[in-house]
Amino acid sequence: MICDVCQDKHATVYLTQIVDGQMQKVNLCDGCAKEKGVTDPTGFALADLLLGLGSDEKVNLPGDELTCEACGFTQSEFKKNGRLGCGDCYNVFGGGLESLVKAMHKGTLHVGKVPTRYKVTKQFTDQITELKHRLKIAITDENFEEAAKLRDEIQSAEDEFVCSKEQ
Repeated sequence: MICDVCQDKHATVYLTQIVDGQMQKVNLCDGCAKEKGVTDPTGFALADLLLGLGSDEKVNLPGDELTCEACGFTQSEFKKNGRLGCGDCYNVFGGGLESLVKAMHKGTLHVGKVPTRYKVTKQFTDQITELKHRLKIAITDENFEEAAKLRDEIQSAEDEFVCSKEQ
């Protein structure tokens, strides 16, 4: 396995932490393990590593740490239990969360499954958007025959979309 921090060297240290029933795993090479203080159990927290809050970066003092205004959740609470308080926390702690997601998953872009109804809606929406774009170009170029055909295609696609939603 590759080190989750440097993404370069072979991982030799494998950490697993269970917080509120959720298992978190991190794979580290020797260099990154030493750099993050993994060899000293008193100075290491998995959430610190995943958020990139290691010893080489500024650690906020209790008075000036990030706090979610919506729920009052703090950065230290996240480090303590590994969970966020509400949806607004994602915006407040966003910078650190991206590295957390990258460490836990292969990326930060969703490429998995989508609900079937959404997939159909997205296909129709994309098709209609493309036709409208082509219609604007045809009108700009004063190609009115093409514009009339595109107008009819847009109307047909919209009607088909309405019929598909009713099923």
